[in-house]
Amino acid sequence: MSETPSNDPIGNTVPAVGFFDSGVGGLVVWREFVRLAHEAPTLYVADQAHVPYGPRSPEEIRRFAEAITRFLLSQGAHLIVVASHTISAAALWPLREMFPGVPFIGIEPAVKPAAARTRTGVIGVLGTFGTLNGPLMARVVERFARQVQVIPRVCSGWVEQVEEGLLEGTEAEARVRQHLDPVLQAGADVLVLACTHYTFLAPLIRRLIGPQIALIDPAPAVARRAAEVWQACTQGIDPRASSHRFLTTGDPARFQAQLRRLIGWDGPVERLYWDPQGMLRAA
Repeated sequence: MSETPSNDPIGNTVPAVGFFDSGVGGLVVWREFVRLAHEAPTLYVADQAHVPYGPRSPEEIRRFAEAITRFLLSQGAHLIVVASHTISAAALWPLREMFPGVPFIGIEPAVKPAAARTRTGVIGVLGTFGTLNGPLMARVVERFARQVQVIPRVCSGWVEQVEEGLLEGTEAEARVRQHLDPVLQAGADVLVLACTHYTFLAPLIRRLIGPQIALIDPAPAVARRAAEVWQACTQGIDPRASSHRFLTTGDPARFQAQLRRLIGWDGPVERLYWDPQGMLRAA
């Protein structure tokens, strides 16, 4: 049965776009989307009560994703952006089956452009355990990288590092080098960021790898696709001034500080909580 929004708390006839991630990583997709479709109203849910998602089972991630989707739909979202590699790997296709009337935009490891760009025949894919050890990763490697060597690297601790705001400095560099150096030593000349959190580490990574190593971030392409779908949904509708809501299952004050630091947003943050039945509720 198709599920559609039951109300529109944003108070806008323009279809709203819902984004969600375990934390701040999906903000890189949100930021680019808003640049492309600045009139679009948005909602962003960060499930910081459960961050990181990477080590969690696919079944648990799917439960979280379903509940967050139901909440976003109830709040007026008409298009859902799964702004996380880990969640997309575990839950994107189940979500599409569960909510057949809702457009979903997901994200997959950018193995295809990396395989086309490598000169050494070796590419590195930096991601979480859930992304790199799931069927989605296996499929993209089989489809696009049969002629190259793929070095997957589970970058344990990077999500937490970004959530902490540790993006530069000696400690940040040491944590990044721990996972970066083995991939470079294996001969990779193209690196893929397969976690949206990692985009916030991209300036540091680029400085460490130098100009001879390519770094591919799929977040802008995902935002472009989301903007295309949203614009197709809004043909003939007169846009109003956009409105944006940010919600977290964690500490609103902490998330507000993260938003200010990472994307320059200085607005209110709403609190969500998980009820005993595993449903997401407004505080």
